[in-house]
Amino acid sequence: MPALISPTVDVHASYLRAMAEHVAEGRGRPGDGSNVGQYIRQFGRVWAEPAEFRRFVDGLLAQAAADTVRPATYVPTTTLWWVDGDEYLGRLGIRHRLAPGRMGERNGHIGYDVRPSARRKGHATAMLAASLPIAAALGLPKVLLTCDDTNEASRRTIERNGGVRHDRMDEKLRYWILTSPS
Repeated sequence: MPALISPTVDVHASYLRAMAEHVAEGRGRPGDGSNVGQYIRQFGRVWAEPAEFRRFVDGLLAQAAADTVRPATYVPTTTLWWVDGDEYLGRLGIRHRLAPGRMGERNGHIGYDVRPSARRKGHATAMLAASLPIAAALGLPKVLLTCDDTNEASRRTIERNGGVRHDRMDEKLRYWILTSPS
């Protein structure tokens, strides 16, 4: 049964296969501002080596700490991986607060990706649902989620998890979700 876990080297081989799927669909090219795209550009050439993959995982884990050095527009973020046994299925990041300025308003508190071969199986919906109590434990009574107005699958995922549409900002639809039942 799939579960959210902290990033781990235990799924190294599966993670590499998932990233190869993302690359095959065009992720990681210049202009791909997604987390997966950035990871591919920054680490894709080296993370096949176990020591480099460990460094990558350790870096993700460190991003949850408030005192970790990061760019000014980044905030502490808890990264979780959606796995089934040793099979990596996707990732989810919970930003502990909104990033400053317009970036935070466009990106929201939670972002997620499901590997291409695992899509359309309910993983994004289940992953987001599993993350809400974690966000609550981080002190977030409600979270902002955004998706492109053309991303029907992400819109449905957010709405299935109680997302209430707040507004639209450029091409982004913005939703609020309560992290614990009222």
